[in-house]
Amino acid sequence: MKKISKYFLIATTFIMANVPAFAAGENKAVCDLIDNLKPVINVLRTLAFVGAAFVLMDWAWGYIKAGDVKKDDLKDKGIGMFVGFFLLFGVGMILQFVGSTKGAGYFNCVVTALQP
Repeated sequence: MKKISKYFLIATTFIMANVPAFAAGENKAVCDLIDNLKPVINVLRTLAFVGAAFVLMDWAWGYIKAGDVKKDDLKDKGIGMFVGFFLLFGVGMILQFVGSTKGAGYFNCVVTALQP
């Protein structure tokens, strides 16, 4: 599992470092890709935020249902739930940025005002 996450981190770093360079040239393929995938990005963003809410809700409901909270419960289950919540929330925020006008500006895409 560590090997897969290491490869994923390297690939993500490479892509994030080189995507603005690809978009800055005459080939606007990245801008077209983001524009065409905007509905998919919006759905994934919504699912990430809803997933983060459900993770946090499940964590809270478990403690409400049990009626008591022990320190070991917080260390064992609570940290994992918060990590899951922040990962999903972070993915939602990244997708929000990529689909926004500011994200399009980061990729050097031309954005017209009041698009239909």
